[in-house]
Amino acid sequence: MNKLENYITGNWITGDGDGQQLYNAVTGEPIATASTKGLDFAGITNYARTVGNPALRKMTFHERGNMLKALALHLRNHLDKFYKISYQTGATKADSWVDIEGGIGNLFANASLRRKLPDETFCMDGESHILGQQNTFMGTHIMVPKEGVAIHINAFNFPVWGMLEKIAVNLLAGMPAIVKPATVTSYLTEAFVKEIIASKILPEGALQLICGNAGDLLDHVTSQDVVTFTGSATTGLMLKSTPYILKEAVPITMETDSLNCIILGEDITPAKPEWNIFVKEVRKEMTLKAGQRCTGIRRIFVPENKMEDMWKAISTALSQTTIGNPLNEKVRMGSLAGQAQRKEVKEQIKKLLASSQIIYGSLDSVEVVDADAVKGAFLSPVLLMNDKPFASQEVHSVEAFGPVSTIMPYKNLEEAILLSKMGKGSLCSSIVTADNAIAKKYVISAATHHGRILVLNNECAAENTGHGSPLPLLVHGGPGRAGGGEEMGGLRGVKHYLQRTAIQGSPTTITAITNVYQPHAKGNNPGQHPFTKYFEELQIGDQIITQKRTITSDDINKFADLSGDHFYAHNTLTDFTGTMFEQQVAHGYFIMSIAAGLFVDGYKKNPVLLNYGMDELRFTKPVYPGSEIYIRFTCKEKLPNDIRVVEKEADKKRGDNIEKGIVKWYVEIIDQTNEIAGVATILTMVAKKMV
Repeated sequence: MNKLENYITGNWITGDGDGQQLYNAVTGEPIATASTKGLDFAGITNYARTVGNPALRKMTFHERGNMLKALALHLRNHLDKFYKISYQTGATKADSWVDIEGGIGNLFANASLRRKLPDETFCMDGESHILGQQNTFMGTHIMVPKEGVAIHINAFNFPVWGMLEKIAVNLLAGMPAIVKPATVTSYLTEAFVKEIIASKILPEGALQLICGNAGDLLDHVTSQDVVTFTGSATTGLMLKSTPYILKEAVPITMETDSLNCIILGEDITPAKPEWNIFVKEVRKEMTLKAGQRCTGIRRIFVPENKMEDMWKAISTALSQTTIGNPLNEKVRMGSLAGQAQRKEVKEQIKKLLASSQIIYGSLDSVEVVDADAVKGAFLSPVLLMNDKPFASQEVHSVEAFGPVSTIMPYKNLEEAILLSKMGKGSLCSSIVTADNAIAKKYVISAATHHGRILVLNNECAAENTGHGSPLPLLVHGGPGRAGGGEEMGGLRGVKHYLQRTAIQGSPTTITAITNVYQPHAKGNNPGQHPFTKYFEELQIGDQIITQKRTITSDDINKFADLSGDHFYAHNTLTDFTGTMFEQQVAHGYFIMSIAAGLFVDGYKKNPVLLNYGMDELRFTKPVYPGSEIYIRFTCKEKLPNDIRVVEKEADKKRGDNIEKGIVKWYVEIIDQTNEIAGVATILTMVAKKMV
């Protein structure tokens, strides 16, 4: 019998003893055993902190992001192997696609976040603040990777996605991970980790895997660690109460199963396209992964006058779902993850039957294709109905984690909102409506109790990602019963693994620490125009003070004619009584154009390839005819630019093969009184020096 291996302290090791028996969910045949008996969990956590953590911390965000991208590309070359193993979990091709390629997609999405981060081992967070009247004292925030390890305790339903969506974030942040997948499907997680380790893309110690019982792992956490958990609310509460987590104040993010809901808007009738959209969404959420999704729809709320039409439509849709062996191309729903899971789901359904009735499906029989319904962990989709949702507690507190959902009536939108909240916090909710007023009222009122809300109508139906699909750039989590945690969410997720620290000092010192120029810091005399320097040669703080130029009324008139902007404030004939201006005022964009004319270096070709854009442009003081302005122009920040593979000769002619970076410049427009009339950050693409 195959025995799963644990990847710890740089080695593949099997645990002692026989371990837990794992089965093929479709055939019931034994697959492997898993054991962690005899593992040194103190040594495992110490290895992550002393080997993996330093290796990741010394990498920049861009290096970590490119590492994730390389890993995603590598894993995509082995999809056939992963799909073959995934079928044994009871997953269909569509189920496996969400788990496997959805997980790899998380690597790609987080890799792309590097472009929003500096090419440093740390990052700044939020705005900087001048704290002294003389502009010599300021404060800001930086974020650095924690010195511990991220411990991920994952659920059985997504053995790949559950791991990759979490490690993508902690690796980008600069922390190593110990992954403890749910044992029942850990054989698929093991296959992925074997390929990850074999690729040698990650530094040693960046990822460790435990297949089996977690033992005393959480007795070895420290204040620098982060723990995440996905699973039942009961288990989550137990983990959150672990003595060492409480003693060390270890951050723990929980994403627990919740009673998510979908609402059919009062405006939707069977004649509208949204009716069928609603039916398809419910069927999909009940049958995808055999309903084993933490985001699955458990409660269906429908206007009371449409109840019968809707439950019949959903029942018809469910009856068209072929159940059986996932390897059969006709099959659209596979099995549950195992016999124990099927038993648990049936027990939960029996609890729901105390106040609800089955209107579609059966607890005892299911018709399957190319499989044995008894040996495999198959279960019929079960649609229940509860006609008194305000008087029933079970439907708002008991979750059957399978292809099970309950349809319930509501009288008006206020009732629908109250019913949605009776689940005491969920990961997601959806409302299907073509009325934006209904959508707004529901979203604003129900948002307190849901981590994500999908507003679904015919306009977005073709492109929408679905009720149950968390996305890497949006937060995944929810309040109350859903765990009170938050995962993914783009940069928000990365910051869970970083320590935010306020720093104070002079602008010049803060510039030196952050490698980002701060206003009022001392500039460097570069000895030459910064535009004549290659990317590598530029230093943060390189600064020039330009010559002065007097702005005339004729200049303003000509710019108005050239641009077509004849706003009254730019017109000499305007009566300025009661306005904000004393007289004709220069266009802000004209002043910015003049600024460019002052700081741009002549007519000679130089390393600056192009103007890439402008951020944070503000006009802070009117510029009138007769004003004399000059520019203080400072190198603010440098960012690498991805090197694109040049495949066509035309690309080479356009210069796409030139290695380059992005340089941010801080532009201050100063008038004759030495006051700031405008500020901006402009971006240029600058060539790297050819070696």
